[in-house]
Amino acid sequence: MKITGLNEIRKSFLEFFESKEHLVRNSYSLVPQNDKSLLLIGAGMAPLKNYFTGQETPPNTKMATCQRCMRTGDIDNVGHTSRHATFFEMLGNFSFGDYFKEQSLKWGWEYITEVLGLPIDNLWATVYLTDDEAYDIWKDVIGIDESRLVRLGKEDNFWEKGTGPCGPCSEIYYDRGERYGCGKDTCQPGCDCDRYVEFWNHVFTQFDKDEDGVYHDLANPNIDTGMGLERIACIMQDVESIFEIDTLKHILDAIVEKAGIVYGQDKKQTVSVKIITDHLRAITFMVLDGILPNNEGRGYVLRKVLRRAYRHGKLLGIEGTFLNELVDAVVEISKSAYPELVDKKDYIKKVILLEEERFQQTINQGLDILKGYIENLEGKVLSGQDAFKLYDTYGFPIDLTKEILSESNLEVDEVAFVEEMKQQKERARAARSTKSAWEKSALSDTDIKETTFVGYTALKGESQVLAIVSEDEMVDELSEGMSGQLILDQTTFYAESGGQVGDKGIIRGETGTFIVEDTIKGLQDRFIHLGHVESGYFEVNGSVETLVDEEVRLASARNHTATHLLHKVLKDVLGDHVEQKGSLVDPTKLRFDFSHFEGIDSETLQSIEEKVNAKLFETLPVQTDVLAIDEAKKRGATALFGEKYGDEVRVVSVGNFSMELCGGTHVQNISQIGLFKILSESGIAAGVRRIEAITGKAVYHYLNDVDHKIKQVANIVKGTVEDVDVKVESLTQEVKQLNKDLDKMKSKAASQGLEDILNQAKVINDMHVITAALKGVEPNTLRELADKIIDKIKDGVVVLASDNGDKVALIAMASESAVKKGAHAGNIIKVVAPITGGGGGGRPNMAQAGGKDATKIQEALDKVAKIIEEI
Repeated sequence: MKITGLNEIRKSFLEFFESKEHLVRNSYSLVPQNDKSLLLIGAGMAPLKNYFTGQETPPNTKMATCQRCMRTGDIDNVGHTSRHATFFEMLGNFSFGDYFKEQSLKWGWEYITEVLGLPIDNLWATVYLTDDEAYDIWKDVIGIDESRLVRLGKEDNFWEKGTGPCGPCSEIYYDRGERYGCGKDTCQPGCDCDRYVEFWNHVFTQFDKDEDGVYHDLANPNIDTGMGLERIACIMQDVESIFEIDTLKHILDAIVEKAGIVYGQDKKQTVSVKIITDHLRAITFMVLDGILPNNEGRGYVLRKVLRRAYRHGKLLGIEGTFLNELVDAVVEISKSAYPELVDKKDYIKKVILLEEERFQQTINQGLDILKGYIENLEGKVLSGQDAFKLYDTYGFPIDLTKEILSESNLEVDEVAFVEEMKQQKERARAARSTKSAWEKSALSDTDIKETTFVGYTALKGESQVLAIVSEDEMVDELSEGMSGQLILDQTTFYAESGGQVGDKGIIRGETGTFIVEDTIKGLQDRFIHLGHVESGYFEVNGSVETLVDEEVRLASARNHTATHLLHKVLKDVLGDHVEQKGSLVDPTKLRFDFSHFEGIDSETLQSIEEKVNAKLFETLPVQTDVLAIDEAKKRGATALFGEKYGDEVRVVSVGNFSMELCGGTHVQNISQIGLFKILSESGIAAGVRRIEAITGKAVYHYLNDVDHKIKQVANIVKGTVEDVDVKVESLTQEVKQLNKDLDKMKSKAASQGLEDILNQAKVINDMHVITAALKGVEPNTLRELADKIIDKIKDGVVVLASDNGDKVALIAMASESAVKKGAHAGNIIKVVAPITGGGGGGRPNMAQAGGKDATKIQEALDKVAKIIEEI
């Protein structure tokens, strides 16, 4: 057997299918595009789903990819088995109504026997129980010995997910030999032992399953195959575990060196090294694909995997941050297939470093909080709610919580914890679309052609009504007063996409007028004009005139071109790590989200604004060209990472300053933008910033409004527009000084009453207990007063409450000797604060809280004596 490295296998597979006239595409992003049913891409066919369903036309009827994939369903098994991984690569060849079973299996056999050189006698095949066609192809066309051909049931050899396209499949297995087997005479593919390894699945999508469970033949059957790259590498390199193949071992060795251990000597250490190896690849590619750590969706997955790897580094004794440094090993071994890793390496390392540092801080916080939970624990079991809070808020792994609890002979309510996790997953699932992957709309089963967009150069045009939809049903006519959707053969209306909102305007026919309220893009690139019939009626096949609202279009175009200028200036000022993460372009404003690690100070923000406006005064022309994707990238056009592009792309250039791939509408010259004004800059997620801005007439109206407000303020402070800032600053300092004087007076007044408060002391359980109700004392002053009382009484407890109008301030303190006798300020506050309608807590020696009902202050203070009596 020829032993081949993982990178060589990937290259040979793609070259083989390219020789068979397949269009070979680079791996799509791990982030699904226009598919809310998926959190992350977990299979080779997932990015191509719309090609299989017919919702989009594929660029070629034959395609091949090596798709990076991510699955966390079996994350707990990673490191404990030889095959489980969260990140993996899937080789696949696909046919969209082109070739079918015979050609797929013949090419598969040719590749594994002639290119990879796998020994025929070690190869087995399985087919679905009733799939005689596939069985006969293996037996009669390919010539495999029937003793190595097995029929299996639906669970093993039939692919379906709910309703929609589905079909039987045929899997290819490799026999690793008797030493891996169970020894049974019946041992063959399908057995639970490790002897037979399934490595290539050929799915024959030939049926359409309806809601009644009936299977109908598809007019154009498809082929979807998947071969795990790491798994075939194991076979080719004759190793037992994916962690022994050349690429993963390169990463594993770097981790072992970093930890300074001998790999394989300690079982727990071995598991930790494997977990870090897998997780490091996963987080590197997730960050590459624009995912950033947070507490929702795929960002939560990244955070969970990263922090799990970090914790296992701590178990290995690695000090400080380390994952960011080990990214180099992943890049080194993967850069031949993914050259973008080299370009993004510094960015990936920075994102991972920031999350490691963040976890360093929160894990220490979590330890303190867990310690507090243990101190206050009644019984031997920590609640699932508390364990989940540690996990969700502080990123504290549940197994670490269990480990620490076990050291004190305590445990966690895992059932309740799992329930909390379940509820969180349901919340996350609800945030995504619950629609089936194959869900249909009113236009799904029609043969209506795609809409031709002619609105780049014209705002008015002639068209024909191809279809009318009302209340999600196809209709022949839409009458006055009715709302609905018009689908035309061609249109000047821009449909919402790329962050730019859809056009508005009028569609006028001989029989009526239709007000277009929005334009969106539907299946098969059909433009859907949403609105209502203002007068008359519209019929299918009727001739109409499209009239786009020119002012609305121009305002959107100003803002869209401005985002291109802003993007380029941000890269120039902040660095090449800046990448667009999202945008919104409408007639009133623009919103631009981008990758950056910290807030932008006002001076830098002003510089960015000035540079954009400086460009506007250069009156640069805006040019659009349609180029081959490779030619566009060769010229240096900026592409949005993870976005799907066709063979030809539209390139928008602003002079020699900016060049981006973009399908939106733009001004002809940037002088039409007028002025550019930044309204705000903020953070919306870890490592993602947002700038909101306006252009054109909106800037004029904004400056008018600001001018009016400045004049109003100047009038109020009895100044002029020229000196209003000096006047306001002077008044501000005056108010600050008055507040300081007032605080001093309050503190003095409270201190003068100290003796009166001390005289109220009671002795309960051999401790001095003092309570007092005050008025108008702020929390800081209240705390200072409590400190003074504790210093005076030396041994005891003090609880003070202040009526501050609509709020109540509470403070409890206990001396060191009182704490040793059983007093606990935090527990006292937990009991008395709710009486005033508030809540709070704290340490044994000090705790504070807020309340809402001042009429309950005395009742709350009266409770203190009873609490001390029960100690």
